[in-house]
Amino acid sequence: MKIAVCDDEKETRNMFAVKLRKLFPDAELLLYRSGEELLLSDAEPDILLLDIQMPGYNGMETARKLRSRNRKTIIIFVTAMADYVFEAFDVGAFHYLVKPFHDEKFEEVLQNAVKQSKDRKNRELADRRKEVPDLMITAGGKHITVHPEDIVYAEVFDRKVVIHTMDADIEYYGKMKELEEKAGEEFYRPHRAYLVNFNYIRKYDATTIYLTKGQALMAKQNYREFVKSYLKFNQKKGQE
Repeated sequence: MKIAVCDDEKETRNMFAVKLRKLFPDAELLLYRSGEELLLSDAEPDILLLDIQMPGYNGMETARKLRSRNRKTIIIFVTAMADYVFEAFDVGAFHYLVKPFHDEKFEEVLQNAVKQSKDRKNRELADRRKEVPDLMITAGGKHITVHPEDIVYAEVFDRKVVIHTMDADIEYYGKMKELEEKAGEEFYRPHRAYLVNFNYIRKYDATTIYLTKGQALMAKQNYREFVKSYLKFNQKKGQE
């Protein structure tokens, strides 16, 4: 969960950061000093707390430009100005908090926003699972159903394919090529011994892909094509 705060006043940004860390200690917090800084960022927050009165792009202008490329971010205006409340509907704002407000109201709005964000992600995951058929793996004499979306990465180890999910490691006798063909377009094979899920990539360089769980090797000859495929994946994801 990524929660961003965009406000030109440092004290206000820090104040919201304290409140948010208390409410959502596991969330990734992103702090921006201006609308321009937010729009130049590659990050796509799940929830955005946005001031209206700011130098340069004001909050409404920032929201309109953000909406032109990202329909998913939940926008919550937090401002001392009540005059823009109706314009907020034009950019699909989730809520419009007018300062001063009680901590209880702030928490209520944020909890509802987080719930809506999680519900949307669950619906999207369910839709993707309908599009990509489940995999049936035979491991240890048992038939195991694996959802491709749950696979972080797979590797070849000791003549076996090992599928790594966030909760388990599943070993079976099989061929990586067959898994690659069944897994779908959200996967890439950067090395003959590895298959990675784009959705779980945290960072990468010319030799290694670092995932939410574990890491995979990058073959030098595959690096350029991997970068192109990953950028294409992110562009498509941003347009959905």
